[in-house]
Amino acid sequence: MLQVNHERVAKLLQGLASFTDSEEGVTRLAYSPLDKKAQSWLLEQVQDLHLQIRTDAVGNVFLRRDGKQQLLPPVATGSHLDTVIHGGAYDGMCGVVGALEALYMLQDEELGRSIEVIIFRAEESSRFGFATMGSKLLTGSAVPEQLNKGAKKGDISFIEALREWGCNPDAYRDAVIAPGSYKCFAELHIEQGKVLEQTQHQLGIVHNIAAPTRFKIHIKGVADHSGATPMGMRRDALVSAAKLILAVNEAAETEKANGSVGTVGVVDVEPGSINVVPGAVTLWVDVRGVDKASIARVLQSIREQAENVAVCDGVGVQIEMLTADSPVALDKALAAQSEAICTEKGFSFLHMNSGAGHDAMHMTKICPTTMLFVPCRAGISHNPAEYASTENICRGIEVLAEVLRREAN
Repeated sequence: MLQVNHERVAKLLQGLASFTDSEEGVTRLAYSPLDKKAQSWLLEQVQDLHLQIRTDAVGNVFLRRDGKQQLLPPVATGSHLDTVIHGGAYDGMCGVVGALEALYMLQDEELGRSIEVIIFRAEESSRFGFATMGSKLLTGSAVPEQLNKGAKKGDISFIEALREWGCNPDAYRDAVIAPGSYKCFAELHIEQGKVLEQTQHQLGIVHNIAAPTRFKIHIKGVADHSGATPMGMRRDALVSAAKLILAVNEAAETEKANGSVGTVGVVDVEPGSINVVPGAVTLWVDVRGVDKASIARVLQSIREQAENVAVCDGVGVQIEMLTADSPVALDKALAAQSEAICTEKGFSFLHMNSGAGHDAMHMTKICPTTMLFVPCRAGISHNPAEYASTENICRGIEVLAEVLRREAN
């Protein structure tokens, strides 16, 4: 097997980071023109790999290196290229670039099975309110209509975006991959947390992935003049919303020992004028964890507080569920294999869980799946300060390439 090329890895990551809609960090939303330009640029850079390229009905891209036994289920790897608003240059890109670099490393190897690198569409929820959309559609975990109600104000719907991308949303069933179609799936990713850095481990071997439950809380009050309406006569939707923001935080705080977390990431206020008492507010809530019972307790606490606020404040409160994914356990045998490879190479490793969701969580529905984490500085992610050293990334690529080599033979 060839050596990992540090210079090429750094060049590809830096090149992808240049495709951004913002001066601060990287903003490259799913299904946007920049998303397509970044992908096209990357595919041009790796033409010398001579991969077969296909795109499915919802925009996921598959780059295939044929093995000697092409009728056997291939080995799969990959990640995503889209980012959050003002995000970083490593989340997702590390897994795509790492997968392609692994293929470079395997160029001198004769492999029994084919290897496919998957570029999943719309892993981030920044544009359409749903995460891991490409892998959900690929594994039959969702249909376009289900994912069509979360677009931000002023943007087109998900189905409209599919059509703009050149996809046919009516043919979404053609994108579904049946269980057993892949031998296994492996995803390389930055940790997006502080554990590896603080414990001084070089790699993380992931065993469980926390799953997001996402919903909107709609609060309906009465819009009134801010000067002419006495304090005791108001039904201020934003004041009620503030109580529910605290309720989300408190519900998650009580379950922190079980690893559950809760976040209100977006607050939409209407009419949004300084001299008008807010009449309507929508909170976008993300609750996640690896313990189903703990997540259920967080959600129940939020529902109870929503009912209390509605009664005490005289406002309407409605919860609109967007998605409720289940925590996912990854393949133990593949994790053991990664441990053996790390030991052989002299890399320190930590068995751990992922607090963030990933495309890998849906791939478990169709094949054994594993994830490898590399440290990121100060655990910062979804932020312009997101950073992972080329050395750390390439160490992860070395292990990934060996996993792919062993699984393809």
